[in-house]
Amino acid sequence: MDFYNIVERAKKTGKIEKGTNEVTKSVELGTAKFVVYAADVQPKEIVAHLAVLCKDKGIPCKEVDSKQKLGIAAGIPVATSSVAVIDAGEVASEIAKLKSEL
Repeated sequence: MDFYNIVERAKKTGKIEKGTNEVTKSVELGTAKFVVYAADVQPKEIVAHLAVLCKDKGIPCKEVDSKQKLGIAAGIPVATSSVAVIDAGEVASEIAKLKSEL
């Protein structure tokens, strides 16, 4: 499954939050449906809490290889460490499938 594609399509047809602070808030508030974070973030502590927090809340969370590609998928001209899908739009079925795999 291409998580960059899911982020890109969710941005076009739904709503996303970008950046670790916004993503953390949306997970804690329970508004996040799906979280993606980049493996190449330095230091790792910036995004390390996201997987644990998502597991506690029952939110699917996946790691991708590049913060640069994640920024492009999110429609911004800079790298981003993490993205949360708030309104899934046309990717709702794919996110539901990821949630069932938890």
